[in-house]
Amino acid sequence: MSELIKKQVTDAKASMDRAIEHADNELNKIRAGKASPSMLDDVTVDYYGTPTPLSQVGSVNTPDARTIIIQPWEKSLLAPIEKAIIAANLGVNPQNDGIIIRINVPPLTEERRRDLVKKAKGEAETGKIAIRNIRKDANEKIKKLKSEGVSEDEIKVGEAEVQKLTDAYIIKVDQLSDAKEKDIMTV
Repeated sequence: MSELIKKQVTDAKASMDRAIEHADNELNKIRAGKASPSMLDDVTVDYYGTPTPLSQVGSVNTPDARTIIIQPWEKSLLAPIEKAIIAANLGVNPQNDGIIIRINVPPLTEERRRDLVKKAKGEAETGKIAIRNIRKDANEKIKKLKSEGVSEDEIKVGEAEVQKLTDAYIIKVDQLSDAKEKDIMTV
């Protein structure tokens, strides 16, 4: 296999690694009935007129499996943090006691679990689409190498290599999705 084709395959592999990482992060944001600080990763607080991630204006801890505690660095941020959590529509109610904000994560109903499984499958499908798009781009780049003197046979070998990579990464996405589904459906 020529160096030009090897470079395209290596680039495709790196892009697919990033796609897997992104899919994994998105799946981790879906809560499975257990309290997790990552549930609040997308919450931004209005900090003196600037939207700021919650993790940068206070500490977020989970003392047990059903509770999240947020301790803001400044007491004046209690109300804005509370508003931001409500606005994020996470299905939880923050309780402000004047010092910390406590969130009790309710157990999931069977219907809510099914909705979360659908959401997880949707995220997995998005990951698969990203991987297929990477394959398409890599194959187009490999085909363009014909003008640089790469033989037809080497192009076919390169495309086969990209397809092997694609198949392997699609299986990884399926494994992540299956693990998340099992996690969600475990009561």
